[in-house]
Amino acid sequence: MNTFIDLLPFLMFAFAFIALLRGYPVAFTLAGVALAFAGIGLLLDVFDPIHLRAFPQRIYGNMMEMDRSILVAVPLFVFMGVMLEKSRVAEELLEAMGALFGTFRGGLGISVVVVGALLAASTGIVGATVVTMGLLSLPTMLKRGYDPGLASGSIAAAGTLGQIIPPSIVLVLLGDQISNAYQEAQRAQGIFSPDIVSVGDLFAGALIPGLLLVAAYIGYQIFVAITQPAKAPPAPQEARPSLGRILRALIPPLGLIIAVLGSILTGLATPTEAAGVGAVGATFLAGFRNAGAHGNPGFGRTLSGLGALSLILLIAMTLFVDLRIGRENISTGEQAGLYLAYGLVALTLLGAAAALWRLKKTGVLDDVMRATAQISSMVFVILIGAALFSLIFRELGGDATVQAALEAVPGGKWGALAIVMLVMFLLGFFLDFIEITFVVVPIVAPILLMMGIDPVWLGVLMALNLQTSFLTPPFGFALFYLRGVAPPEVTTGAIYRGALPFVGIQLIVIILVALLPWLATGLPELLYD
Repeated sequence: MNTFIDLLPFLMFAFAFIALLRGYPVAFTLAGVALAFAGIGLLLDVFDPIHLRAFPQRIYGNMMEMDRSILVAVPLFVFMGVMLEKSRVAEELLEAMGALFGTFRGGLGISVVVVGALLAASTGIVGATVVTMGLLSLPTMLKRGYDPGLASGSIAAAGTLGQIIPPSIVLVLLGDQISNAYQEAQRAQGIFSPDIVSVGDLFAGALIPGLLLVAAYIGYQIFVAITQPAKAPPAPQEARPSLGRILRALIPPLGLIIAVLGSILTGLATPTEAAGVGAVGATFLAGFRNAGAHGNPGFGRTLSGLGALSLILLIAMTLFVDLRIGRENISTGEQAGLYLAYGLVALTLLGAAAALWRLKKTGVLDDVMRATAQISSMVFVILIGAALFSLIFRELGGDATVQAALEAVPGGKWGALAIVMLVMFLLGFFLDFIEITFVVVPIVAPILLMMGIDPVWLGVLMALNLQTSFLTPPFGFALFYLRGVAPPEVTTGAIYRGALPFVGIQLIVIILVALLPWLATGLPELLYD
Protein backbone atom coordinates (compact mmCIF):
# COMPACT_ATOMS: atom_id res chain seq x y z
CA MET A 1 0.00 0.00 0.00
CA ASN A 2 2.84 2.40 0.81
CA THR A 3 4.32 1.77 -2.63
CA PHE A 4 0.95 2.57 -4.23
CA ILE A 5 0.72 5.81 -2.25
CA ASP A 6 4.24 6.79 -3.31
CA LEU A 7 3.35 6.13 -6.96
CA LEU A 8 0.02 8.00 -6.76
CA PRO A 9 1.35 11.34 -8.16
CA PHE A 10 2.95 9.56 -11.14
CA LEU A 11 -0.18 7.52 -11.79
CA MET A 12 -2.05 10.81 -11.82
CA PHE A 13 0.36 12.17 -14.43
CA ALA A 14 0.10 8.95 -16.48
CA PHE A 15 -3.72 9.00 -16.48
CA ALA A 16 -3.75 12.65 -17.54
CA PHE A 17 -1.32 11.84 -20.36
CA ILE A 18 -3.46 8.92 -21.59
CA ALA A 19 -6.62 11.04 -21.47
CA LEU A 20 -4.93 13.79 -23.47
CA LEU A 21 -3.81 11.29 -26.11
CA ARG A 22 -7.43 10.16 -26.48
CA GLY A 23 -8.35 13.69 -27.46
CA TYR A 24 -10.18 14.95 -24.38
CA PRO A 25 -10.10 18.75 -23.84
CA VAL A 26 -6.89 19.71 -22.10
CA ALA A 27 -8.20 22.00 -19.38
CA PHE A 28 -11.02 19.68 -18.30
CA THR A 29 -8.74 16.64 -18.49
CA LEU A 30 -6.21 18.20 -16.14
CA ALA A 31 -8.87 19.38 -13.69
CA GLY A 32 -10.92 16.15 -13.90
CA VAL A 33 -7.95 13.82 -13.36
CA ALA A 34 -6.74 16.02 -10.51
CA LEU A 35 -10.13 15.87 -8.76
CA ALA A 36 -10.35 12.10 -9.27
CA PHE A 37 -6.97 11.55 -7.66
CA ALA A 38 -7.82 14.01 -4.91
CA GLY A 39 -10.75 11.70 -4.14
CA ILE A 40 -8.44 8.68 -4.13
CA GLY A 41 -6.04 10.53 -1.85
CA LEU A 42 -8.93 11.42 0.44
CA LEU A 43 -9.96 7.75 0.70
CA LEU A 44 -6.38 6.79 1.49
CA ASP A 45 -6.10 9.63 4.01
CA VAL A 46 -3.14 11.23 2.23
CA PHE A 47 -4.93 14.35 0.96
CA ASP A 48 -6.45 17.16 3.03
CA PRO A 49 -9.65 18.51 1.39
CA ILE A 50 -9.00 21.94 2.90
CA HIS A 51 -6.81 22.63 -0.15
CA LEU A 52 -9.82 22.26 -2.43
CA ARG A 53 -11.75 24.78 -0.36
CA ALA A 54 -8.95 27.29 -0.75
CA PHE A 55 -8.53 26.77 -4.50
CA PRO A 56 -11.42 29.01 -5.71
CA GLN A 57 -10.08 31.86 -3.60
CA ARG A 58 -6.64 31.25 -5.07
CA ILE A 59 -8.00 31.50 -8.63
CA TYR A 60 -10.07 34.55 -7.73
CA GLY A 61 -7.01 36.22 -6.27
CA ASN A 62 -5.00 35.54 -9.41
CA MET A 63 -7.71 37.03 -11.61
CA MET A 64 -8.10 40.08 -9.41
CA GLU A 65 -4.36 40.70 -9.79
CA MET A 66 -4.44 40.11 -13.54
CA ASP A 67 -4.11 43.81 -14.28
CA ARG A 68 -0.62 43.67 -12.77
CA SER A 69 0.28 40.32 -14.30
CA ILE A 70 2.33 39.66 -17.37
CA LEU A 71 -0.43 37.34 -18.57
CA VAL A 72 -2.39 40.38 -19.77
CA ALA A 73 0.13 40.49 -22.62
CA VAL A 74 -1.13 37.13 -23.91
CA PRO A 75 -4.43 38.28 -25.52
CA LEU A 76 -2.72 41.44 -26.79
CA PHE A 77 0.07 39.52 -28.49
CA VAL A 78 -2.46 37.03 -29.83
CA PHE A 79 -4.55 39.90 -31.23
CA MET A 80 -1.45 41.39 -32.84
CA GLY A 81 -0.45 38.09 -34.44
CA VAL A 82 -3.90 37.25 -35.77
CA MET A 83 -4.39 40.79 -37.09
CA LEU A 84 -1.08 40.65 -38.96
CA GLU A 85 -2.02 37.26 -40.37
CA LYS A 86 -5.06 38.88 -42.00
CA SER A 87 -3.23 41.94 -43.34
CA ARG A 88 -1.19 40.23 -46.12
CA VAL A 89 2.12 41.07 -44.45
CA ALA A 90 3.49 37.57 -45.10
CA GLU A 91 2.34 37.59 -48.72
CA GLU A 92 3.98 40.92 -49.53
CA LEU A 93 7.18 39.97 -47.69
CA LEU A 94 7.48 36.67 -49.53
CA GLU A 95 6.83 38.28 -52.91
CA ALA A 96 9.39 41.04 -52.33
CA MET A 97 12.08 38.78 -50.80
CA GLY A 98 11.50 36.08 -53.41
CA ALA A 99 11.89 38.58 -56.22
CA LEU A 100 15.00 40.04 -54.55
CA PHE A 101 16.89 36.79 -53.75
CA GLY A 102 15.14 34.20 -55.91
CA THR A 103 17.44 34.57 -58.91
CA PHE A 104 20.35 33.21 -56.82
CA ARG A 105 20.81 29.52 -56.04
CA GLY A 106 19.12 28.89 -52.72
CA GLY A 107 17.61 32.36 -52.82
CA LEU A 108 14.02 31.23 -52.29
CA GLY A 109 15.08 29.19 -49.25
CA ILE A 110 16.91 32.19 -47.80
CA SER A 111 13.84 34.31 -48.45
CA VAL A 112 11.67 31.83 -46.56
CA VAL A 113 14.02 31.91 -43.55
CA VAL A 114 14.18 35.72 -43.51
CA VAL A 115 10.41 36.06 -43.81
CA GLY A 116 9.91 33.38 -41.16
CA ALA A 117 12.15 35.31 -38.76
CA LEU A 118 10.31 38.58 -39.42
CA LEU A 119 6.92 36.93 -39.00
CA ALA A 120 8.13 35.20 -35.83
CA ALA A 121 9.12 38.53 -34.33
CA SER A 122 5.87 40.10 -35.54
CA THR A 123 3.32 37.45 -34.63
CA GLY A 124 4.86 34.85 -32.31
CA ILE A 125 2.25 32.27 -33.40
CA VAL A 126 3.87 29.14 -34.84
CA GLY A 127 0.80 27.46 -36.35
CA ALA A 128 -0.30 30.59 -38.21
CA THR A 129 3.22 31.20 -39.55
CA VAL A 130 3.73 27.62 -40.80
CA VAL A 131 0.29 27.47 -42.44
CA THR A 132 0.61 30.91 -44.05
CA MET A 133 4.08 30.24 -45.42
CA GLY A 134 3.10 26.73 -46.50
CA LEU A 135 0.20 28.08 -48.54
CA LEU A 136 2.20 30.92 -50.08
CA SER A 137 5.75 29.61 -50.45
CA LEU A 138 5.61 25.84 -50.94
CA PRO A 139 3.82 25.87 -54.34
CA THR A 140 6.20 28.56 -55.61
CA MET A 141 9.32 26.67 -54.46
CA LEU A 142 8.09 23.44 -56.04
CA LYS A 143 7.25 25.26 -59.27
CA ARG A 144 10.81 26.66 -59.37
CA GLY A 145 12.24 23.14 -59.12
CA TYR A 146 13.16 23.00 -55.43
CA ASP A 147 13.56 19.62 -53.79
CA PRO A 148 10.27 18.89 -51.92
CA GLY A 149 12.16 17.87 -48.78
CA LEU A 150 14.31 21.02 -48.70
CA ALA A 151 11.32 23.25 -49.44
CA SER A 152 9.07 21.74 -46.78
CA GLY A 153 11.87 21.52 -44.20
CA SER A 154 12.78 25.17 -44.75
CA ILE A 155 9.18 26.29 -44.24
CA ALA A 156 8.60 24.14 -41.14
CA ALA A 157 11.88 25.27 -39.56
CA ALA A 158 11.30 28.94 -40.35
CA GLY A 159 7.79 28.70 -38.93
CA THR A 160 9.01 27.35 -35.58
CA LEU A 161 11.21 30.44 -35.10
CA GLY A 162 8.10 31.97 -33.52
CA GLN A 163 8.87 29.80 -30.48
CA ILE A 164 12.20 31.44 -29.69
CA ILE A 165 12.38 34.87 -31.36
CA PRO A 166 10.73 37.46 -29.09
CA PRO A 167 8.08 38.63 -28.64
CA SER A 168 6.72 35.09 -28.49
CA ILE A 169 3.65 33.72 -26.72
CA VAL A 170 5.81 30.79 -25.59
CA LEU A 171 8.32 33.15 -23.97
CA VAL A 172 5.57 35.17 -22.29
CA LEU A 173 4.00 32.10 -20.67
CA LEU A 174 7.35 30.48 -19.94
CA GLY A 175 8.71 33.71 -18.47
CA ASP A 176 5.75 33.97 -16.11
CA GLN A 177 6.23 30.39 -14.89
CA ILE A 178 10.02 30.73 -14.57
CA SER A 179 9.55 33.94 -12.58
CA ASN A 180 7.15 32.22 -10.16
CA ALA A 181 9.44 29.19 -9.88
CA TYR A 182 12.48 31.39 -9.20
CA GLN A 183 10.75 33.19 -6.36
CA GLU A 184 9.52 29.88 -4.95
CA ALA A 185 13.04 28.43 -5.09
CA GLN A 186 14.49 31.43 -3.28
CA ARG A 187 11.85 31.30 -0.56
CA ALA A 188 12.58 27.59 -0.09
CA GLN A 189 16.23 28.56 0.46
CA GLY A 190 15.28 31.11 3.11
CA ILE A 191 15.59 34.18 0.87
CA PHE A 192 12.52 36.29 1.65
CA SER A 193 13.53 39.28 -0.49
CA PRO A 194 13.88 37.32 -3.74
CA ASP A 195 15.37 38.56 -6.96
CA ILE A 196 12.90 38.91 -9.82
CA VAL A 197 13.18 37.49 -13.32
CA SER A 198 10.95 39.26 -15.83
CA VAL A 199 9.64 38.30 -19.22
CA GLY A 200 11.83 41.11 -20.56
CA ASP A 201 14.88 39.21 -19.25
CA LEU A 202 13.75 36.10 -21.11
CA PHE A 203 13.09 38.12 -24.28
CA ALA A 204 16.62 39.53 -24.12
CA GLY A 205 18.07 36.11 -23.36
CA ALA A 206 16.34 34.45 -26.32
CA LEU A 207 17.30 37.11 -28.87
CA ILE A 208 20.90 36.01 -29.55
CA PRO A 209 20.08 32.25 -29.75
CA GLY A 210 17.16 33.08 -32.04
CA LEU A 211 19.35 35.13 -34.38
CA LEU A 212 21.98 32.38 -34.22
CA LEU A 213 19.36 29.92 -35.45
CA VAL A 214 18.40 32.25 -38.32
CA ALA A 215 22.05 32.56 -39.34
CA ALA A 216 22.51 28.77 -39.16
CA TYR A 217 19.40 28.17 -41.28
CA ILE A 218 20.65 30.62 -43.92
CA GLY A 219 24.10 29.01 -43.82
CA TYR A 220 22.52 25.61 -44.46
CA GLN A 221 20.60 27.00 -47.44
CA ILE A 222 23.85 28.34 -48.90
CA PHE A 223 25.63 25.03 -48.21
CA VAL A 224 22.95 23.04 -50.05
CA ALA A 225 22.94 25.50 -52.96
CA ILE A 226 26.72 25.04 -53.36
CA THR A 227 27.01 21.29 -52.79
CA GLN A 228 23.69 20.14 -54.31
CA PRO A 229 22.66 22.88 -56.76
CA ALA A 230 19.89 20.76 -58.29
CA LYS A 231 17.95 20.91 -55.01
CA ALA A 232 17.93 24.73 -54.85
CA PRO A 233 17.91 26.10 -58.39
CA PRO A 234 17.68 29.82 -59.12
CA ALA A 235 14.37 31.25 -60.21
CA PRO A 236 14.05 32.58 -63.77
CA GLN A 237 15.38 36.09 -64.22
CA GLU A 238 12.53 38.52 -63.74
CA ALA A 239 12.20 42.23 -63.25
CA ARG A 240 13.94 43.21 -60.02
CA PRO A 241 11.55 44.64 -57.45
CA SER A 242 11.67 48.38 -57.07
CA LEU A 243 13.15 49.91 -53.93
CA GLY A 244 9.72 51.27 -53.07
CA ARG A 245 8.15 47.82 -53.20
CA ILE A 246 10.84 46.36 -50.98
CA LEU A 247 10.50 49.17 -48.46
CA ARG A 248 6.70 48.86 -48.42
CA ALA A 249 7.08 45.16 -47.61
CA LEU A 250 9.85 45.53 -45.02
CA ILE A 251 9.20 48.77 -43.14
CA PRO A 252 5.79 47.91 -41.56
CA PRO A 253 6.85 44.63 -39.88
CA LEU A 254 10.28 46.01 -38.99
CA GLY A 255 8.70 49.11 -37.49
CA LEU A 256 6.34 46.99 -35.43
CA ILE A 257 9.20 44.76 -34.25
CA ILE A 258 11.30 47.76 -33.23
CA ALA A 259 8.37 49.41 -31.46
CA VAL A 260 7.42 46.28 -29.50
CA LEU A 261 10.72 44.55 -28.84
CA GLY A 262 12.79 47.72 -28.65
CA SER A 263 10.52 49.29 -26.04
CA ILE A 264 10.82 46.15 -23.89
CA LEU A 265 14.60 45.72 -24.17
CA THR A 266 15.30 49.41 -23.52
CA GLY A 267 13.04 49.44 -20.47
CA LEU A 268 10.74 52.03 -22.00
CA ALA A 269 7.71 49.78 -21.58
CA THR A 270 6.74 46.57 -19.85
CA PRO A 271 5.88 43.56 -22.05
CA THR A 272 2.19 44.20 -21.38
CA GLU A 273 2.44 47.85 -22.44
CA ALA A 274 4.51 46.92 -25.48
CA ALA A 275 1.92 44.28 -26.41
CA GLY A 276 -0.74 47.00 -26.33
CA VAL A 277 1.35 49.13 -28.68
CA GLY A 278 1.81 46.10 -30.94
CA ALA A 279 -1.92 45.41 -31.02
CA VAL A 280 -2.70 49.03 -31.96
CA GLY A 281 0.11 49.08 -34.53
CA ALA A 282 -1.14 45.85 -36.13
CA THR A 283 -4.62 47.38 -36.30
CA PHE A 284 -3.26 50.41 -38.14
CA LEU A 285 -1.31 48.19 -40.51
CA ALA A 286 -4.30 45.95 -41.26
CA GLY A 287 -6.54 49.00 -41.68
CA PHE A 288 -4.06 50.49 -44.12
CA ARG A 289 -3.94 47.25 -46.13
CA ASN A 290 -7.74 46.96 -46.23
CA ALA A 291 -8.48 50.63 -46.73
CA GLY A 292 -9.53 50.24 -50.33
CA ALA A 293 -12.05 47.47 -49.78
CA HIS A 294 -14.96 49.84 -49.21
CA GLY A 295 -15.34 53.49 -49.98
CA ASN A 296 -12.53 55.91 -50.80
CA PRO A 297 -9.20 54.06 -50.53
CA GLY A 298 -7.17 57.27 -50.31
CA PHE A 299 -9.21 58.58 -47.37
CA GLY A 300 -8.96 55.28 -45.46
CA ARG A 301 -5.23 54.99 -46.01
CA THR A 302 -4.70 58.61 -44.99
CA LEU A 303 -6.53 58.20 -41.68
CA SER A 304 -4.82 54.91 -40.85
CA GLY A 305 -1.40 56.29 -41.77
CA LEU A 306 -2.04 59.48 -39.83
CA GLY A 307 -3.03 57.48 -36.75
CA ALA A 308 0.08 55.29 -37.00
CA LEU A 309 2.34 58.32 -37.42
CA SER A 310 0.73 60.00 -34.40
CA LEU A 311 1.34 56.89 -32.30
CA ILE A 312 5.01 56.80 -33.35
CA LEU A 313 5.46 60.49 -32.52
CA LEU A 314 3.73 59.98 -29.17
CA ILE A 315 6.09 57.14 -28.26
CA ALA A 316 9.09 59.21 -29.38
CA MET A 317 7.96 62.16 -27.22
CA THR A 318 8.10 60.01 -24.09
CA LEU A 319 11.88 59.77 -24.59
CA PHE A 320 12.39 63.54 -24.38
CA VAL A 321 9.40 65.04 -22.53
CA ASP A 322 7.92 64.22 -19.13
CA LEU A 323 4.27 63.63 -20.06
CA ARG A 324 3.02 62.77 -16.58
CA ILE A 325 -0.02 64.81 -15.64
CA GLY A 326 -1.04 65.86 -12.13
CA ARG A 327 2.41 67.15 -11.18
CA GLU A 328 2.74 70.31 -9.13
CA ASN A 329 5.53 71.91 -11.16
CA ILE A 330 5.15 71.78 -14.92
CA SER A 331 7.35 74.05 -17.03
CA THR A 332 6.05 75.98 -20.02
CA GLY A 333 7.84 73.64 -22.43
CA GLU A 334 6.40 70.56 -20.72
CA GLN A 335 2.93 72.12 -20.80
CA ALA A 336 3.29 72.67 -24.55
CA GLY A 337 4.45 69.06 -24.88
CA LEU A 338 1.36 67.89 -23.00
CA TYR A 339 -0.92 69.85 -25.33
CA LEU A 340 0.87 68.35 -28.33
CA ALA A 341 0.51 64.88 -26.77
CA TYR A 342 -3.25 65.46 -26.32
CA GLY A 343 -3.50 66.29 -30.00
CA LEU A 344 -1.51 63.21 -31.00
CA VAL A 345 -3.71 61.02 -28.80
CA ALA A 346 -6.79 62.44 -30.52
CA LEU A 347 -5.31 61.73 -33.97
CA THR A 348 -4.31 58.23 -32.86
CA LEU A 349 -7.83 57.51 -31.67
CA LEU A 350 -9.28 58.92 -34.90
CA GLY A 351 -6.98 56.75 -36.99
CA ALA A 352 -7.74 53.68 -34.86
CA ALA A 353 -11.47 54.28 -35.21
CA ALA A 354 -11.12 54.59 -38.99
CA ALA A 355 -9.00 51.42 -39.17
CA LEU A 356 -11.44 49.45 -37.01
CA TRP A 357 -14.39 50.66 -39.10
CA ARG A 358 -12.68 49.55 -42.30
CA LEU A 359 -11.79 46.18 -40.78
CA LYS A 360 -15.35 45.76 -39.55
CA LYS A 361 -16.76 46.49 -43.00
CA THR A 362 -14.45 43.90 -44.60
CA GLY A 363 -15.22 41.26 -41.95
CA VAL A 364 -11.58 41.04 -40.85
CA LEU A 365 -12.24 42.45 -37.37
CA ASP A 366 -14.87 39.83 -36.59
CA ASP A 367 -12.49 37.02 -37.55
CA VAL A 368 -9.64 38.53 -35.52
CA MET A 369 -11.76 39.10 -32.40
CA ARG A 370 -13.22 35.60 -32.58
CA ALA A 371 -9.79 33.96 -32.97
CA THR A 372 -8.30 36.10 -30.20
CA ALA A 373 -11.10 35.23 -27.80
CA GLN A 374 -10.82 31.51 -28.57
CA ILE A 375 -7.04 31.34 -28.18
CA SER A 376 -6.93 33.54 -25.08
CA SER A 377 -9.79 31.66 -23.42
CA MET A 378 -8.04 28.37 -24.12
CA VAL A 379 -4.82 29.64 -22.52
CA PHE A 380 -6.48 30.87 -19.33
CA VAL A 381 -8.80 27.89 -18.92
CA ILE A 382 -5.80 25.59 -19.28
CA LEU A 383 -3.99 27.76 -16.71
CA ILE A 384 -6.79 27.17 -14.20
CA GLY A 385 -6.91 23.42 -14.88
CA ALA A 386 -3.11 23.15 -14.69
CA ALA A 387 -3.04 25.10 -11.42
CA LEU A 388 -5.45 22.58 -9.86
CA PHE A 389 -3.43 19.69 -11.28
CA SER A 390 -0.16 21.08 -9.89
CA LEU A 391 -1.74 21.78 -6.49
CA ILE A 392 -3.01 18.22 -6.01
CA PHE A 393 0.19 16.74 -7.48
CA ARG A 394 2.18 18.61 -4.84
CA GLU A 395 -0.16 17.70 -1.98
CA LEU A 396 0.12 14.02 -2.93
CA GLY A 397 3.87 14.33 -2.48
CA GLY A 398 4.77 14.50 -6.16
CA ASP A 399 7.12 17.48 -5.89
CA ALA A 400 9.14 15.86 -3.10
CA THR A 401 9.41 12.62 -5.06
CA VAL A 402 10.49 14.48 -8.24
CA GLN A 403 13.05 16.47 -6.25
CA ALA A 404 14.49 13.31 -4.69
CA ALA A 405 14.63 11.62 -8.10
CA LEU A 406 16.39 14.55 -9.77
CA GLU A 407 18.86 14.91 -6.91
CA ALA A 408 19.68 11.20 -7.22
CA VAL A 409 20.49 11.47 -10.94
CA PRO A 410 24.24 11.05 -11.59
CA GLY A 411 25.97 14.24 -12.65
CA GLY A 412 24.33 16.61 -10.19
CA LYS A 413 22.52 19.59 -11.71
CA TRP A 414 23.78 18.73 -15.21
CA GLY A 415 22.32 15.25 -15.04
CA ALA A 416 19.05 16.57 -13.63
CA LEU A 417 18.88 19.23 -16.35
CA ALA A 418 19.51 16.61 -19.05
CA ILE A 419 16.72 14.38 -17.73
CA VAL A 420 14.24 17.28 -17.56
CA MET A 421 15.12 18.38 -21.10
CA LEU A 422 14.69 14.84 -22.40
CA VAL A 423 11.28 14.49 -20.73
CA MET A 424 10.10 17.87 -22.07
CA PHE A 425 11.39 16.96 -25.54
CA LEU A 426 9.38 13.71 -25.55
CA LEU A 427 6.28 15.39 -24.13
CA GLY A 428 6.52 17.96 -26.93
CA PHE A 429 5.60 15.17 -29.37
CA PHE A 430 2.19 14.78 -27.77
CA LEU A 431 1.38 17.93 -25.78
CA ASP A 432 1.22 21.55 -26.83
CA PHE A 433 3.62 24.07 -25.31
CA ILE A 434 0.82 25.52 -23.16
CA GLU A 435 0.23 22.24 -21.31
CA ILE A 436 3.97 21.64 -20.88
CA THR A 437 4.55 25.18 -19.64
CA PHE A 438 1.71 25.16 -17.14
CA VAL A 439 2.07 21.57 -15.89
CA VAL A 440 5.71 20.48 -16.16
CA VAL A 441 7.62 23.73 -15.62
CA PRO A 442 6.07 24.59 -12.19
CA ILE A 443 7.04 21.11 -10.95
CA VAL A 444 10.64 20.84 -12.18
CA ALA A 445 11.81 24.46 -12.48
CA PRO A 446 11.96 25.25 -8.72
CA ILE A 447 14.03 22.11 -8.14
CA LEU A 448 16.51 22.97 -10.91
CA LEU A 449 16.75 26.59 -9.78
CA MET A 450 17.53 25.49 -6.22
CA MET A 451 20.47 23.56 -7.68
CA GLY A 452 21.98 26.86 -8.81
CA ILE A 453 20.88 26.97 -12.46
CA ASP A 454 20.43 30.46 -13.92
CA PRO A 455 16.70 31.13 -14.55
CA VAL A 456 17.14 32.99 -17.85
CA TRP A 457 19.48 30.31 -19.18
CA LEU A 458 17.01 27.61 -18.11
CA GLY A 459 14.09 29.40 -19.76
CA VAL A 460 15.95 29.82 -23.06
CA LEU A 461 17.04 26.17 -23.06
CA MET A 462 13.45 25.07 -22.43
CA ALA A 463 12.15 27.26 -25.28
CA LEU A 464 14.80 25.91 -27.68
CA ASN A 465 14.04 22.38 -26.54
CA LEU A 466 10.31 22.74 -27.20
CA GLN A 467 11.02 24.33 -30.58
CA THR A 468 13.18 21.34 -31.53
CA SER A 469 10.52 18.91 -30.34
CA PHE A 470 7.86 20.61 -32.47
CA LEU A 471 10.10 20.19 -35.54
CA THR A 472 11.24 16.58 -34.96
CA PRO A 473 9.65 13.70 -36.93
CA PRO A 474 7.42 11.83 -36.66
CA PHE A 475 5.25 13.77 -34.20
CA GLY A 476 6.37 17.41 -34.54
CA PHE A 477 3.41 19.80 -34.48
CA ALA A 478 4.97 22.05 -37.14
CA LEU A 479 5.16 19.06 -39.50
CA PHE A 480 1.48 18.31 -38.93
CA TYR A 481 0.57 21.94 -39.67
CA LEU A 482 2.56 21.82 -42.91
CA ARG A 483 1.17 18.40 -43.92
CA GLY A 484 -2.33 19.88 -43.70
CA VAL A 485 -1.64 22.54 -46.35
CA ALA A 486 1.03 20.84 -48.49
CA PRO A 487 0.16 19.79 -52.07
CA PRO A 488 -0.51 16.06 -52.63
CA GLU A 489 2.78 15.58 -54.47
CA VAL A 490 4.69 16.45 -51.27
CA THR A 491 4.75 13.23 -49.29
CA THR A 492 4.93 12.94 -45.53
CA GLY A 493 8.27 11.21 -45.95
CA ALA A 494 9.63 14.19 -47.87
CA ILE A 495 8.52 16.55 -45.10
CA TYR A 496 10.20 14.36 -42.47
CA ARG A 497 13.37 14.03 -44.55
CA GLY A 498 13.56 17.78 -45.11
CA ALA A 499 13.09 18.57 -41.40
CA LEU A 500 15.92 16.33 -40.14
CA PRO A 501 18.86 18.65 -41.11
CA PHE A 502 17.15 21.54 -39.36
CA VAL A 503 16.62 19.38 -36.27
CA GLY A 504 20.38 18.77 -36.33
CA ILE A 505 20.97 22.54 -36.49
CA GLN A 506 18.61 23.00 -33.55
CA LEU A 507 20.51 20.42 -31.49
CA ILE A 508 23.83 22.10 -32.27
CA VAL A 509 22.47 25.47 -31.12
CA ILE A 510 21.08 23.90 -27.92
CA ILE A 511 24.49 22.37 -27.18
CA LEU A 512 26.17 25.73 -27.83
CA VAL A 513 23.80 27.54 -25.47
CA ALA A 514 24.28 24.79 -22.87
CA LEU A 515 28.08 24.99 -23.08
CA LEU A 516 28.21 28.79 -23.45
CA PRO A 517 25.53 30.17 -21.07
CA TRP A 518 26.54 33.75 -21.87
CA LEU A 519 24.76 33.35 -25.22
CA ALA A 520 21.53 33.49 -23.19
CA THR A 521 22.60 35.52 -20.16
CA GLY A 522 24.96 38.05 -21.73
CA LEU A 523 22.41 40.43 -23.25
CA PRO A 524 20.10 40.54 -20.18
CA GLU A 525 23.12 41.27 -17.96
CA LEU A 526 24.29 43.98 -20.36
CA LEU A 527 20.86 45.62 -20.55
CA TYR A 528 19.62 45.17 -16.98
CA ASP A 529 22.79 44.42 -15.00
